[in-house]
Amino acid sequence: MKEFYILILLFYCYSFIGWLIEIVVTLLKMHKFVNRGFLIGPMCPIYGFGGVLITLLLNNYAKDPLVLFIMAIVLCATLEYITSYIMEKVFKNRWWDYSDQKFNINGRICLECAIPFGIAGIIMFYGINPFLINLFSMFNMITLRIICYTLLGITLIDIILSFNIIMSLKNISNAIRCDSTEIITKKVKEILSSKTFLHKRLVASFPDMKVFNKIIVLKNKLNKDKNRLNEELKETKKRSKKKKSKK
Repeated sequence: MKEFYILILLFYCYSFIGWLIEIVVTLLKMHKFVNRGFLIGPMCPIYGFGGVLITLLLNNYAKDPLVLFIMAIVLCATLEYITSYIMEKVFKNRWWDYSDQKFNINGRICLECAIPFGIAGIIMFYGINPFLINLFSMFNMITLRIICYTLLGITLIDIILSFNIIMSLKNISNAIRCDSTEIITKKVKEILSSKTFLHKRLVASFPDMKVFNKIIVLKNKLNKDKNRLNEELKETKKRSKKKKSKK
């Protein structure tokens, strides 16, 4: 049971470290402080999940740093892709987009951003993890429980507040009668920027997000169905031609 609480604390530590990394990168690029991430608090959960997954799944590669490096890239890139896909389906928004980067997959992940995951995995596995695990192992169960439950309670409140803000974004986008992603995104950002500090923070945190609404989702679905039908028609025609040639 103690190991479970230690994993929770590792999750929060790496979520906070990931938040710091995002802050520094944004500061270097934009020369201003931006509270990155979906949550209001100083944490980016995707980094926390990545850290926990590396801790749990890559122990077998501890003796080979090169393999560990590659596996960390694959693991974290997969996590980022799945997270992007799920959040787009749930909230109808593309929160980040690497389409303009080389070697990207559907704009959800790219090689330029994946390689640092491998480097971070090496540093984490051989440097940070042993220190943190030894540190947390010194705590007794009561201390671990108090810390973990306190952090989980604060996070639950943060999730509720953040979820309400994101849902307001979804409601605003669905109210706009337009089928242009660019126009909808621009209008949604303008509306959110005129609201509370927390709404403005969301816009600043994800400057590359693309906003969809019900019209665009329906249009995309119709286009997919149309393309699928065209492919089926082509296949049917090919089969008919083959049958005729045999005769």
